[in-house]
Amino acid sequence: MLTLIGIALLILGIVLLVQPGRRSLGGVVAIVGLVAAVLSQSFVVIPAGHVGVVFNIFGGVQPTPLGEGFRIVIPGIQSVVLYDARLKEVTLAMPTPGTRQPGPSEEAITARSKEGLEIGVDVTVQYRIKRGEAALLHQNVGPGYVDTLVVPQIRSKVRDAVGLFNAADLISTQRTQLEAAVTRELSEDLGAQHVELVSVLLRRIDIPQSVAKVIEEKQTAEQQVQVAENRRRQAEIDAQRAVVQAKGERDAAILKAEGEARAIQLRGEALRRSPEVIQLTVAEKLAPGINTVLLPADGNYLLDLRNLQTLNQTAPTR
Repeated sequence: MLTLIGIALLILGIVLLVQPGRRSLGGVVAIVGLVAAVLSQSFVVIPAGHVGVVFNIFGGVQPTPLGEGFRIVIPGIQSVVLYDARLKEVTLAMPTPGTRQPGPSEEAITARSKEGLEIGVDVTVQYRIKRGEAALLHQNVGPGYVDTLVVPQIRSKVRDAVGLFNAADLISTQRTQLEAAVTRELSEDLGAQHVELVSVLLRRIDIPQSVAKVIEEKQTAEQQVQVAENRRRQAEIDAQRAVVQAKGERDAAILKAEGEARAIQLRGEALRRSPEVIQLTVAEKLAPGINTVLLPADGNYLLDLRNLQTLNQTAPTR
């Protein structure tokens, strides 16, 4: 803006110089305009998230870039090139219906798997320049580093990594390993060129339809085998549980029988030691209304008190 104002004042001053009676005013206006134009080239404002690389016509690219804010430079000797140091991303992918066709640097990557099958890969890479090395990036690569450095490296590393895996593994178990391989190699190469790799995101891995169908059928068969194996293991577990249960019931029956036998044995021993217990048991089994007298065992008989009472009643009284 100040440059435009200075140029406008300079032109106005020149116009006034050619008009009689206004030459002094025109001289002043022209000088003010010239000073304003020169001053406008003496400073530069570095926007947020950017760095400025200074080129000096006498010393070349200055090693230390300019940070954010107001900066003073030497007009006509120093110039500043701005670099965006914020997080950026580049996506290489097949276009979705209804969107614009991608440019040559945005097309999806085509690679070949370990067995030679053609694999399509959509990838998004996030990166940022290294602020402290912006001058080296400007000197070695330049402002077009995305097209000349980042995109070619992405394509090369993805193709190299895909060639290490079989197609079936890429769409099943090895996707994370592929992403890690690309990240490792790309980070090393971009880092050497003053660009920091933030992340690699594999958006899509596309294999031939015929191959995908074969892989799907194979996975379905493996799943069915796994289901059958799980059922077999469950049947074994159920059988083992039944065996354990039957064994437990058998052991319980044995213990119960042993307990009853032991009780009988103890009872027999008690009867042998005390024969009176037999007579007591017989008496307990008789009807409660029967009056019975239990005599010692050596008498070997029982007296019926009821008969004794009858005899006593019929006997003559003296």
